[in-house]
Amino acid sequence: MPYPGSSTIEWPGMVSVYAVLGPDATVTTTGALQVGIDFGGHLGLVREVEGRAERHDAPPGAVYVTGRSPITWLEVSDPTEALEIYPDRALAERLAGGLGVPSEVRPSFAVRDGVVFAVASRLRRAHLAPGTLTDIEASTLAHLLVRHLLRRYGTSPAPRPTGELRPGAVDVVAEYTRAHLADEITLDALAAAVNLSPYHFARSFRTTTGMTPHVFVTEHRLMVARDRLLRGDASVPGIALSVGFSNISHFRRLFRRRYGQTPAGLRGANAVRA
Repeated sequence: MPYPGSSTIEWPGMVSVYAVLGPDATVTTTGALQVGIDFGGHLGLVREVEGRAERHDAPPGAVYVTGRSPITWLEVSDPTEALEIYPDRALAERLAGGLGVPSEVRPSFAVRDGVVFAVASRLRRAHLAPGTLTDIEASTLAHLLVRHLLRRYGTSPAPRPTGELRPGAVDVVAEYTRAHLADEITLDALAAAVNLSPYHFARSFRTTTGMTPHVFVTEHRLMVARDRLLRGDASVPGIALSVGFSNISHFRRLFRRRYGQTPAGLRGANAVRA
């Protein structure tokens, strides 16, 4: 659902809602039958589903999949940068029928999901820089996402399309990336993590996620850098080095291109709000 300070885009096959909210934001609700991602980490987050409230911590990039019951967020003590995706129900039912499985998915909360991260990162960029995603590209992402949701969260197993990575392989790549953020990450190392040749891995990774391995790693680096800028007092160069950017000027340029402000500007704006 739309929030103050949010933007909504209707794409072929889905609707995406992007929001950046302060820690003092009012109670919000995530609608039913969606998949969402919180690009910022949270401590002591309180959510309510079907009258039951639970408190939990969530790392940057946590994914939430709702079934037929919405999620109400009661306590959010940290700034939020989130994106929700509402796949078209007709598309979901059509793809489920083609796969021979039900269109329902199991709710999941604060899970790691590399495919959702990749799709959501592409959509977030489209919200921040309109015109960077065509309708055909968006439609392709919608099909990719729905097929993934049916396979990973569906109530019955769904087959894996030819050319895509095996289930869970993208999560292995994401875990390797998070564990080596401060190091050089090569295509060979990522391919070895899932026991594939670099050529086969690069092709299959893009087919599975909609983005290249290089962009996937860069998106993780920037997400973690943003979270560390908001949470600690380490210097900007120190944070850049901690997520693998040895060229500080390059880091500042990428960060500003992604978030619309410099690392120091983001930290300063958050200090003013606090």
